[in-house]
Amino acid sequence: IILNRLDMLKILNVLVVLLFVASSAVAQSDSLAVAVTSESVMTKQEADSLYDKGLYAEAAKAYEDIISNNGVSADLYYNLGNAYYKLDDLARSILNYERALLLDQGDEDIRSNLALARGKTTDKVTPPSEMFFVSWWRDFANMVSVDTWAVVAVVSFVLMLLGIAAYLFMEQIVARKIGFYGAVLFLLFTVVFNLAAMFQRDSIMNRTTAVIMQPVVSVKSSPNDAGTDLFLIHTGSKVEILDDTMSDWTKIKLEEGKEGWVQTDVME
Repeated sequence: IILNRLDMLKILNVLVVLLFVASSAVAQSDSLAVAVTSESVMTKQEADSLYDKGLYAEAAKAYEDIISNNGVSADLYYNLGNAYYKLDDLARSILNYERALLLDQGDEDIRSNLALARGKTTDKVTPPSEMFFVSWWRDFANMVSVDTWAVVAVVSFVLMLLGIAAYLFMEQIVARKIGFYGAVLFLLFTVVFNLAAMFQRDSIMNRTTAVIMQPVVSVKSSPNDAGTDLFLIHTGSKVEILDDTMSDWTKIKLEEGKEGWVQTDVME
């Protein structure tokens, strides 16, 4: 089947419409949190104004109220973390920076403030080394948000379709070669970008870390008060949850590898 230029123009128009619809859907999801927030008793702008005036306790409460009314966003958690940091509440500042980072893992401001807050905690942790390609992939996948990965994946897919169309319907050999190799390249990009989005989404949906909220916590060898005290951890420490099947006790692992049991209510 040989398509004329009018048919090719129609195909291009359809692809552009599909790209626009996909991008609009992502943009709509981004604005959802803002739309819900605007229905709260206090708006984000009002909470920001309290923060700017140095009323950090009032600002923190305002951000908490907005979030409790389903106004969840990385920006809200980040601002809440800033308010608690100003109040010298390291545990809650770290907790909310971590939550903000889950929603926008490519934000350098969140990472910087989180590192600053964690630097003030009692427990200084050196995570174990890992293979360079594991660290590289994690850093790459967290460069931008899930929604951004979704947009670039859609763009790559559309460009792949255009490459296929050029290979099938162009008469010039050079144009067909460009279309073929371009389609292969953008197919690879589409797969990689989707994998990055899936990797980051999995870290958001399957959360396995928590922050210690109590000043000092004794980690036990078994899930009961009679267990042997293994070591102490302090407020603001980040832990990985290994076993949360019990109602009152949770098995945790520190970033340097130590393991033990703590009461569930000492962390969030």
